[in-house]
Amino acid sequence: MTISQQDKQALRELARRCGELAASPRNQRLYQDWLDHASAGVPSRPMIRIEIDTFEQDVLPPLMTCQGEAARRIEKRLLRPLANFTLFEDDTLLPPYYAVSGHFSFLPFGLPVKRRETAGVGYRFIPYLRVLKEDDHQLGPSVYSVDEQGARREQQVAEDVFGDLLPVRRVGHCLGASPMQNIVQIMGMEDLYIAMAEEEERFHRMMRLLTDGYLAFFRMLAAGGHLRSAARMQHLAQGTYCFSHELPDDQPGAPLNQLWLYMDAQEAAGISPRMFAELVFPYYRELMDAFGLVSYGCCEATHTIWDSCLGQVPNLRKLSISPWCDERFMGERLSGTGVTYLRKPPATLLGLGTTLDEEAVRASARATMAATAHRCKVEFIQRDVYQINGPPEKVRRYVQLFREAF
Repeated sequence: MTISQQDKQALRELARRCGELAASPRNQRLYQDWLDHASAGVPSRPMIRIEIDTFEQDVLPPLMTCQGEAARRIEKRLLRPLANFTLFEDDTLLPPYYAVSGHFSFLPFGLPVKRRETAGVGYRFIPYLRVLKEDDHQLGPSVYSVDEQGARREQQVAEDVFGDLLPVRRVGHCLGASPMQNIVQIMGMEDLYIAMAEEEERFHRMMRLLTDGYLAFFRMLAAGGHLRSAARMQHLAQGTYCFSHELPDDQPGAPLNQLWLYMDAQEAAGISPRMFAELVFPYYRELMDAFGLVSYGCCEATHTIWDSCLGQVPNLRKLSISPWCDERFMGERLSGTGVTYLRKPPATLLGLGTTLDEEAVRASARATMAATAHRCKVEFIQRDVYQINGPPEKVRRYVQLFREAF
């Protein structure tokens, strides 16, 4: 991994700026706000974050100066939170360090995902299986590994370039498992749904094999001392943070019951709550029970499975409330539970059109606040915007509108 002197100097200047802003009063206030937000019984304002990754091509290129591929990868990692902090002024934190996490890999069933790209960001999966009774012989044990040397190389490069200006730290993060997504990627949704209806026993065997693979992978990481607990500003899936007062922070060699787990099953959105409870949830619950805390959900309508499934998970702490959720129902159900109402506003509010429909943005924020009636911890996480159709000021104004509506 070679970085030129010119790129090194650019990275050093960027790292210096990140370190200075991380120590700023505004960043320190934000950190305290997130701590309060994670505290049971402590009043806290709604938090709002914009996930930049999907539309970074609209924002980052004018800010980038590095030429080499390795340098540009580091530059992007430094610039993403910096852009949020300076251009959007949302509640994104600037860490006072450059984070290096473990290099882990997990290949479900030992089958590499095959997909064919289509126009824009679209793609389709090329399935291995169509009918389980004919094709499930292809399902093997999941394959997993740890690349400790790769993590050390990443850490050493960053330390050599700017470690004297911005500390380089090994950090933990949440672990993730999305079994339904894994199966759709090798089978396709229509054939999966038919298998669930017509080949229930074979579907159970497939879920059992995958769940056992995840558990073996997670236990291998824990037994090998590869995991660090994360309970502060480390990344938690779906655009939020790991802040918690229930888990230890930054403990090396952490067991699974001191870690966050992220799960979702948006690929199961088309089945009935009863089928989900019978065929999917028992395996998800087994994985959840192995961990300290759980964050759940992506685009699926979680209200349909709250009473029968998710409401029975004692360590659930964050729940996705997507545009397909019944907001008022979930506001009532989450009241007093300690589960954060993780609201995902419709992506069209920010991405559609060159100018914002300001009243629509305000109405969306007000609807959420009315649904929660100040009885829940609320986060707004704007995700799935692939083009902002305007300058960064459009995103900043979007954040302002939400805060005015609060």
